[in-house]
Amino acid sequence: MPDPRWDALAEILVTHSTRLEPGDNLLIECFDLDDDTLPRRIIQRAAGRGARVLLSLRSQRLQRDLIRLGSEDQFRLWGELDRARMDQMTAYLGLRGSRNINELSDVPDDKLGLFNTYYTKPVHFERRIPHTKWCVLRLPGPSMAQQAGMSTDAFESFYFDACTLDYGRLARALRPLAERINAAREVHITGPETDLRFSIAGIPVIPCAGEHNIPDGEVFTAPVRDSVNGHIRFNTPTIYQGSSFDGVRLEFQDGRIVRANCQGGDVAKLRRILATDDGAAYIGEWSIGCHPRILHPMRDILFDEKIAGSFHLTPGNAYEEADNGNRSKIHWDLVQIQRPEYGGGTIAFDGVPIRVDGRFVDPELQPLDPE
Repeated sequence: MPDPRWDALAEILVTHSTRLEPGDNLLIECFDLDDDTLPRRIIQRAAGRGARVLLSLRSQRLQRDLIRLGSEDQFRLWGELDRARMDQMTAYLGLRGSRNINELSDVPDDKLGLFNTYYTKPVHFERRIPHTKWCVLRLPGPSMAQQAGMSTDAFESFYFDACTLDYGRLARALRPLAERINAAREVHITGPETDLRFSIAGIPVIPCAGEHNIPDGEVFTAPVRDSVNGHIRFNTPTIYQGSSFDGVRLEFQDGRIVRANCQGGDVAKLRRILATDDGAAYIGEWSIGCHPRILHPMRDILFDEKIAGSFHLTPGNAYEEADNGNRSKIHWDLVQIQRPEYGGGTIAFDGVPIRVDGRFVDPELQPLDPE
């Protein structure tokens, strides 16, 4: 008998995340799924609400070959065809398995660049993100449990606890934080090897409670593009374009990354990613993570960027909802956890601390602290 927790998750995705209505066109895109329970439950619920459903099954291993061996004309055609399909969609769900998080690690940079130019940018950045009701999530399995350093059974329990949070309650708890960020002008972040200042004046602030990611729990905005100055070391391991990086350290001058290093990983590749285009050297998003049940990193950004007591800073493309004008083919969330066991740290708004060592100062915000 299928685990009933899949039903709870499917209900959140259909009624809360994508808010499906009669006449909606929903694309479900599945990557490397070993179990079809969740997409089946979604299809059943979507049809029951009068939506039209399309299904796409993808393999990351096959996609690696398509990218590695593809030509510019092929990428252009691929992007045009999938963009035309996305143009017809009003809703999108990306369900991603995790057989090998390093599958793209040996794809040449120039091929990844062509793929991002002719596929990722037109299909996702230009169409799916601004014009559909979308949500993406990972699905649990042994590989994902291994990333988290947990047994498969223990990880599944954690996964469903995190993903089936009461998102209505979370949305209410996020509003006061969004109001505080919206009222602030200057952000000052300090911590181990970190002293960073930037302005967020005039940039919209967006609370996230299950609308676009599952699990969720963050409030994001963006720095004024040329206002970031100082240095920062991220203490959360990360994977981008199939390669692992640990201890990424960035230095900024007038918004631009002027120096980049890492303690683990390919420094040359790190610098090439940040030189993908002009916008890759500027920040497109800043966000405070506050999912009370996600506490430790697992090299999966959909979880790690929500860690309670963390924040993330994102070289690359800005979201249109909180737009500072930065445009890029990349969008790389880099996370720093500020709870004491990770070295501590402070976030201050206009000279007044709002969070110290990963816990909020104001009692009104403390429901967002770790459980």
